Amino acid sequence: MRTTDWLLVAGFFAACVPGVLEMASVWDRVDYYSHGYLVPLVALWAASAKRVILPRLEAERDSRGIAVLVAGMGIYAVGLGGAVVWLAGFGIVLGFAGLVLFLRGMQWLRVLSFPIAYLLFMVPLPDAWLNPVIVRLQLFVSSVGVSLLQGAGISVHRQGNVLNLAGGEQLFVAEACSGITSLITLLPLGVFLAYFTEQGYARRALLVLTVVPVALGGNLTRVIATVWAADRFGVEVATSSALHDWVGVLTYVLACVVLLGCGSLLRRLWPPPATLGTRA
Repeated sequence: MRTTDWLLVAGFFAACVPGVLEMASVWDRVDYYSHGYLVPLVALWAASAKRVILPRLEAERDSRGIAVLVAGMGIYAVGLGGAVVWLAGFGIVLGFAGLVLFLRGMQWLRVLSFPIAYLLFMVPLPDAWLNPVIVRLQLFVSSVGVSLLQGAGISVHRQGNVLNLAGGEQLFVAEACSGITSLITLLPLGVFLAYFTEQGYARRALLVLTVVPVALGGNLTRVIATVWAADRFGVEVATSSALHDWVGVLTYVLACVVLLGCGSLLRRLWPPPATLGTRA
């Protein structure tokens, strides 16, 4: 790389620092974005997995990269200036793709497309997109949980996302209990597993789609356990003690294990082509 290339790279990363700090403030403040700190590290690891392939590729400058880089930096500037964090984050990822395209060419960009695209998981989504999803998840978890609890003989009734117990106490299904945290944090894990353990778009898409029922099922289990504990030991014990926190951690870990099991089950029920050829 030329000296000017290194200056361009240094200038790009220096310009991105304010935007990354803005995203980091969201990662600190919102539970379901706390994984944002890990995303660049995972993307870097995924890129390092290509270290054998990259030196064999023809590295040629592609002037189209300048257009992509300028577009990304323009979007980043608008997002940063308007305090629109998701737009600034998207601009950073687009600008980085343009930088790779300009300095190394299309072959490098194709090989590094997954690590670069994976960086989008560190970008916080707009509240206007997430809020309707959270409301629907709250109502879904509340209604299904109440139906299962009533079927198990526990007296509980629902008013929106408020659960009324037999003793007159109430439980509120908050955002944290809606399943949005599990859904958003499990999705990067599902995509990572699908890319590195499966072959073909159909198999990968199927594994990623399992994130939805796994996340919702794990969180539904958490809500049911909380209501059961509240019915037996009181709302204060079920929601304000360490028991509530540990139930949340346990259900998330269980969801991760189930997701790994789904990948193993998929390979057993639908063996990849190489396995089919070996067995034949």
